[in-house]
Amino acid sequence: MPAVPWPFLFLFVGVVSILLTLNARWPARRGVLIAPSFFAAWLTAELTLFHLGFQVVATAFFVQMAGVSSWPAQLGFGLSALSCLGLGWMTVESLRAKAIVDGALEELRLASQAEREALPLTSLALPFWLRDPKVERVGNLRYGPYGSRNLLDVYRPRAGVTNAPVLLQIHGGAWILGDKRQQGLPLVLHMAKKGFVCVAINYRLSPRSRFPDHLVDCKRALAWIRENIAQYGGDPSRIIVTGGSAGGHLAALVALTANDPRYQPGFEEVDTSVRACVPVYAPYDLAALFGNRRGQEQAIVERLARWVMGATADEAPEAYQAASPLAQVHEDAPPFFVIHGTHDNLVPVAQARRFVETLRERTTASVAYVELAGAPHAFDVFHSLRTTTMVRSIERFATWAAK
Repeated sequence: MPAVPWPFLFLFVGVVSILLTLNARWPARRGVLIAPSFFAAWLTAELTLFHLGFQVVATAFFVQMAGVSSWPAQLGFGLSALSCLGLGWMTVESLRAKAIVDGALEELRLASQAEREALPLTSLALPFWLRDPKVERVGNLRYGPYGSRNLLDVYRPRAGVTNAPVLLQIHGGAWILGDKRQQGLPLVLHMAKKGFVCVAINYRLSPRSRFPDHLVDCKRALAWIRENIAQYGGDPSRIIVTGGSAGGHLAALVALTANDPRYQPGFEEVDTSVRACVPVYAPYDLAALFGNRRGQEQAIVERLARWVMGATADEAPEAYQAASPLAQVHEDAPPFFVIHGTHDNLVPVAQARRFVETLRERTTASVAYVELAGAPHAFDVFHSLRTTTMVRSIERFATWAAK
């Protein structure tokens, strides 16, 4: 029986480890590798402690089995060590997120009110365990006529609550996929445990539906909340809207197009204003998002644009203006808390910076901005160090906004 080539296996593990770490630091921002690069960076950057623990154990195992006398083993050891250093630095970045948040919320005088909570070790050890015994879910309530895409879930404290502020959570998924139970659950569970009533919604998706159908559904859900949320312990006059990615885009539009009859067909009389908005890693300029691509990447993005908008930005510039939160900013906008990651390779952080700059120029409402160093797109889908900081910061902002 041939001997196991331990030195070369050591080298292979070292190469894979360093490639994952390098991709997390510098994810692809162009070309057809954007999507696979995102998935790899997402799981690496948000599960750094797991990757680091695995690599330490694997390195110790291969040193025992292969030694470090041969060149493949030496190279494998060196690459693994460099990867561990990179993962360690990413962990430090995640821990530093709290200081970034405190600085961003300081102007709202919220930093000194931060609740000094210990890290939730159970959640960090089980990042995909998205349940909480203190939270009750009332599932699949119908708010509109479009089947399963017009259902919502209500999350509330199991011990009961009355006249509680309400958080409306809108899932992402590039406007073509996603579900109310796939995104934002760490935030929803945390907020419900802290006394909010949270509503997570489905909405119609492309290509079967096109903009503004997605936005109309979000407003229809808001109308349902106005009429029904008191039955579940919520206060219909204190609603904060949030969402990630495409959900953040829709949340921003909900906040910026309050009571616009174009997006409230059949329920024009309903008040669809909100107290505040928290968009997370959202696109704010759709023409820019779907443009400036090359080759096969442009073909893919153009197909997505046609699915979502029914046309390209060159063909329907006014439609893209109407669908872009950046172009809808006005002086009466509610307070915003914008959150984005520096290492988002799907939605450039420059979009968030420009949106925040425009909000601060054109509105008198409070605008807080958190730019999380090292954070990828969709970093808050499961529990992580960074997610913990984010959900606590949103709790502080939403509590302030709901007063």
